[in-house]
Amino acid sequence: MQTKQHPRSTEITAYGPGYYDLPVLKRPHWKWEIALYFWAGGVAAGAYLIAAIADIFGDECDRPAVKAGRLLALPLVLLCPLLLIKDLGRPEKFYNMLRIVKIKSPMSAGSWGLFLFGGFTGLSALLELLARGDELRGARRLLALVGAPFGLFIGGYTGVLLSATAIPIWAKNRLLWGPTFIASAYSTGISAIVALLAFSPRTDPRTLERLERAHVLGLTAEAGLLATSLVRLGGAGKPLTRGRWASLFLPGAVGLGIALPLLLDFRSRPAAPSRGSSFLRAACVLLGSLVFRTCVVYAGKDSADDAPAYFALTRRNGRH
Repeated sequence: MQTKQHPRSTEITAYGPGYYDLPVLKRPHWKWEIALYFWAGGVAAGAYLIAAIADIFGDECDRPAVKAGRLLALPLVLLCPLLLIKDLGRPEKFYNMLRIVKIKSPMSAGSWGLFLFGGFTGLSALLELLARGDELRGARRLLALVGAPFGLFIGGYTGVLLSATAIPIWAKNRLLWGPTFIASAYSTGISAIVALLAFSPRTDPRTLERLERAHVLGLTAEAGLLATSLVRLGGAGKPLTRGRWASLFLPGAVGLGIALPLLLDFRSRPAAPSRGSSFLRAACVLLGSLVFRTCVVYAGKDSADDAPAYFALTRRNGRH
């Protein structure tokens, strides 16, 4: 008796099925809510960290930047659980993630990290609103020192969350997505503060110049980490470099979010940056970082369909 032969997936297209015409991985369900959550959390973390650095190491002329960073972080952190609840579908699901602590679970650790960071941002914003001049400065600095590690965690854990999956474009770069997201959070936090202060008459030009120098450092680090990530990904990075998302990722995240701000800064040197150019660079970075996170999230959907990349990844890790 002849048996029907099932076609194996030895001839798989770039984003084709796996064994027996069935997908190997389940596509992630994440949509725009998660991309916006990644972005809002990153900006909040970066703004809080920059405010802490400016408060501890800066002088009196940097006080507007300190206050702006702390007041910016609070509403952005409050937005994050709303986006998570919208993605989960039911509010009790977010509450259930706070009922237990699982350090090895990125979702559990992230939920608790967001909860604790939200508490620090709320207290810091409250002290900024209550204080007059140097009042409560010691308490503000102490709170910043304790809260800064939680801000650093929120800035990078979303990248770790991605890499904890089996999606090739996320898993293959598991060592660098976290640092890349931290560098991006640092850059976007500075950008949010600069955008808020650029046209304020109370903003000291020295503060803007210091922020711009820190901005260049952050963008340079982000560019290096992102370039290294794309090289490290190789063929698994096709959804970002040659797929349908490449037409948005390359000009938006790389061009608008990194290359153009660095070019504008280079052209303005050695003179101090004008307020208009500072605002323009900040807006480019903020928009580019949103494009970056959106493309990384949605490229994961296409990467889940890339069976050859998954097989190559599992063979490399000795699991296939």
